[in-house]
Amino acid sequence: MMKAIIIDDEKRARLNLSLLVDEYCKNVEVVAECENLPEGVKAIRKHQPDLVLLDIEMPGHSGLELLDFFDENEVKFKIIFTTAYHEYALQAFKFSAVDYLLKPINPEELSNAIARIEKQKSTETNYSLLKETMKQDVLQRIAVPSGNSILFLETEDIQFIKGDGAYSEIKCANDVKHVVSRNLKNFEDILCSNPSFVRIHKSYIVNVNFVSAYNKSDGGNLVLKNGLQLPISSDKVQTILDSIQLIKR
Repeated sequence: MMKAIIIDDEKRARLNLSLLVDEYCKNVEVVAECENLPEGVKAIRKHQPDLVLLDIEMPGHSGLELLDFFDENEVKFKIIFTTAYHEYALQAFKFSAVDYLLKPINPEELSNAIARIEKQKSTETNYSLLKETMKQDVLQRIAVPSGNSILFLETEDIQFIKGDGAYSEIKCANDVKHVVSRNLKNFEDILCSNPSFVRIHKSYIVNVNFVSAYNKSDGGNLVLKNGLQLPISSDKVQTILDSIQLIKR
């Protein structure tokens, strides 16, 4: 049985979430409900929960500040953030490989998030990366799941990403290759707001900083600085050329 604490400044939100946990997550017991961060910190120290369901937006404190109250060796609980945040913040959650629930909370998504938390019991989660990411205008690091671990990658080191069904292969500048359990559309959603990254084909996203040439022959392809060639869809040629010009400015 997992012990959980809910921290949310809205009474109705706490009640609704508690009812959802009781109805759909039979392996989770809510041991405390708190309306602000200081109360939440006290409850965590008292109950030593396995899970904290934490609202990001609260008067006086951001939910992201919770870990400022604890030393690293005290953080033995997992966090699922609840939020009504805008799209950029959702990208930050995805980038940081942190679980979140978008309000109003869907029961199935709640169950799935808790199931993921249970599987990650032995995995350390870098919540500080989420705080760092939320401060960035252009995301500089991403966190991606790989097996039972989480990889932290500098976006500037990513040459290209190749999609293969539910998995993607990330090729980095040092020729290291990572296969991760995310599809290419997920990477398109979280990376392509950065002008350096363009989806050039149904199977490829490229970092234009590594492109050295565009070859018109054989249907068209991009030549990377290391000599690798990637296919490019004809309707993406102008997009990639525009992106390269934008980066050079």
